Amino acid sequence: MAAVKKQIRNSRYYVGGVTNLTRNGHGKLLMKDGSYYEGEFAHGEIEGNGSRFWAKTGVSYSGQFSGGELHGCGVMQKGNGERYKGEFSYGLRDGNGFLLDKDGQTYEGSFHQNKRHGEGQMHYRNGDQYEGGWLLDQQQGHGVMRFGDGSVYEGQWRNNLFNGQGTMIHCSGIIYEGLWTNGRPLGGASKVVIEGGDVLEVFQETPFCVEVQLQTEAGEKATGENGRVLQISTAIRLCDLSPSTTPASLLKMMEDIKETPIPTPFGFQVVSYPLMERAFGSQIFIDTAAPLAVAAVAAKSGSAQADSPLLPEGEWESGSGSDGPPLVGGTPSDLDGLFAGQEEDSTPPPANQRVEEGQAKFKNLLLAPPPHDFIPYQLMDELKRNIKKPSNRAPTDRPVLSQDKNSERRSSTGSCFTSNTKKSSIDSRSVRPGEYVIMVKDVTNPPFQGQTLPPAFALLRLFPAKTKSKNSQTDKTKITRGQEDMAKYPGLF
Repeated sequence: MAAVKKQIRNSRYYVGGVTNLTRNGHGKLLMKDGSYYEGEFAHGEIEGNGSRFWAKTGVSYSGQFSGGELHGCGVMQKGNGERYKGEFSYGLRDGNGFLLDKDGQTYEGSFHQNKRHGEGQMHYRNGDQYEGGWLLDQQQGHGVMRFGDGSVYEGQWRNNLFNGQGTMIHCSGIIYEGLWTNGRPLGGASKVVIEGGDVLEVFQETPFCVEVQLQTEAGEKATGENGRVLQISTAIRLCDLSPSTTPASLLKMMEDIKETPIPTPFGFQVVSYPLMERAFGSQIFIDTAAPLAVAAVAAKSGSAQADSPLLPEGEWESGSGSDGPPLVGGTPSDLDGLFAGQEEDSTPPPANQRVEEGQAKFKNLLLAPPPHDFIPYQLMDELKRNIKKPSNRAPTDRPVLSQDKNSERRSSTGSCFTSNTKKSSIDSRSVRPGEYVIMVKDVTNPPFQGQTLPPAFALLRLFPAKTKSKNSQTDKTKITRGQEDMAKYPGLF
């Protein structure tokens, strides 16, 4: 009996079965700090099924015990909301179990020494779900992560990061399959490159294509990537004006440009210029007002001008009663007054392209007619008027860069204006030969792994259109004159 009293003094008190002065069977042991155990005892030790509560931490446990420790299956609840149901080994989570942590995240799978270890499934608070291998609380081995935004990664992991062979299907549509290192694709794209060099040369009225390639940091083609969305656009150089030497009228024009200039790697800034994708068949230029207007003027004048801006070879015959497909959008008589203040529809830009095996191609591109009162063109015209005329030319009342006295048509460089009102209107809406800039941007949304590739740039040199002339030397002469004007007046094109 003395031994029993001593036990009661040290433990505050014990109520339960006693055999040979030792706790045995079911009982309750209350500690001095308010903690307690209630359950089975064997030979004086906590053994079997029972419940325990720790007063200082607020932790409670209900389950199996061995030698006074948590051992076997049980449920542990903590004061911060964390709850574990599963297997224990001498006080530690070990074996299979289900864990709800304090942040509301859940893990179901294998544990070792209180850590996630082996195969398991984790549901994160942000909606991500991982199923696969674990090593001491870190994702390791093969696993599948389904992100809350819809992206999926399946492959190898190490230290909670993508490492090794794996495939990412991004919510933006990008698919990358290949090697990963520290969470980043080893052969992933790091830049956009326009094929063909920094300068592309095309002719007026002739559709062209632009091929683009995604490259790695090493300059190799990123063949493992598909689905990145690229957008193509064009721009025109913004004239460099010095406030001290530039007339106030020109400075005012510069202020009227609402668009923020875009810097280029060529050492000058540009502003956007419309680009369109040519339609074929019955939809030719359905959304482009200027070519229809040109057709209307030609029909009323009774002539088919083969070298008029923008209309491809063969379209004039269609508008002049030939057997070809007619222009869509109404007869020429429906177009009266188009340049008399009526609003025209904006030209839709080319469709964005998705990358396939590291490359993309934009087809059937054409520079669209400029908007009404296009300020960069107006700036060019004003600057040309202020250029000192060569001494071997007679002065004239209007700006002329190149003009044939015996012809009413404008020169191949697009820098001459006639006195005809309708032709002047058409000329103001024509694409002028000269130097433009092609830009290709990564517009993938949301950005792949939170990063957008830097844009690619290339110079686009537009030469006067080839005419239907049997004398190839005539065509060559016109092209040469256009090149001479470009070299003579850099920055105006």
